[in-house]
This record gives sequence, structure tokens and C-alpha cells, in this order.
Amino acid sequence: MLNYDWENSVAYWVCAASHVFRKTLDARLAPEGITIRQWEVLAWLSSRGCGSQSVLAEQLGIEPHTLAGILNRMEKAGLLVRRPCDQDRRKNTLHPTEKASEVWNRASEIAHEIRHQAISGLTENQLHMFKDICEKMIQNLDETVSLEDESGFAIPIPCIEQTESDSLND
Repeated sequence: MLNYDWENSVAYWVCAASHVFRKTLDARLAPEGITIRQWEVLAWLSSRGCGSQSVLAEQLGIEPHTLAGILNRMEKAGLLVRRPCDQDRRKNTLHPTEKASEVWNRASEIAHEIRHQAISGLTENQLHMFKDICEKMIQNLDETVSLEDESGFAIPIPCIEQTESDSLND
């Protein structure tokens, strides 16, 4: 029999919460015509403005050919354009379109609604403590896995998270 102490598994708690967030977000984004993976691309572009297709694949933890399919669908939907990189014509850079901005604004509203639902009943102190705990765990594990790209830029992990401009209970 396979045994594991799931009730004490911090990784399980984090993954289970993430799974529920992702399922909820994916279901709420479907009527908007985008998938959670497309939302992740838009989230990444929202923090960058534009960027390299290869860096994005690495950041999302998916194979480049899988990302290419996602980007093809997004390009056909008018959400982004791919342009050759000025420094290396073999690489593409991704650029959001005006339509992407409209979709992103609505997707951001949905993400905020889900955030509010998720944190319902939590105090501001609990939320600050939760954030501090997550940051500490990331710091503890960051010795083995870097969240920075080759330029030293810390890449935000696309998820439903607090931004500096938001208050915790907005």
C-alpha cells in the first residue's frame, strides 16, 4: 500500500488550492472566449509588454510546440502578433493587440471576482501572514530553482495574485 502524510503536505495544500483557482478561472473565462493558458500568456504580457516566445514557454513550464499551438489560436483570434526579434531573427517576440487589452480588462475583472470569493472570511492580517509565508517558502526553495530569466528580471508567475496597486480586500 502506498502511504503518505497528505494532511501535513504543504505542497499538497498549495497545489490543491491552485487547482481549484485554475478550474474556477478557466470556467469563468470560457464565456469570454479564452482558456486559462491564453490567460497566462496575457498575464505574462501584461507584466512585460512584449517578450520572447522561448522565455514564455520556459516560464509557463510547457513545451515550445504546445505554446506554439496556443499562440497560433491567439493570433487567429486577434489577441497577439508575433514579430521577428531584432537581435535574433530566428526568435519571435510576442506583442498584445488592442483586442487583447479589451479581453485582458475583462479577464482581470473575473480574476478579481474569484480572488474576492477565495479570500471571503479572511482578515487582512491573515492575508498578510499568508503572503509572508508563501514568500518565505519561495525564498527557501529558490536556492534550487530560480524565478529569473536570463536578464535577471524576476518573472511573475501567472496566477490570481495581489498586485501592489490593489488593497488586500478590494
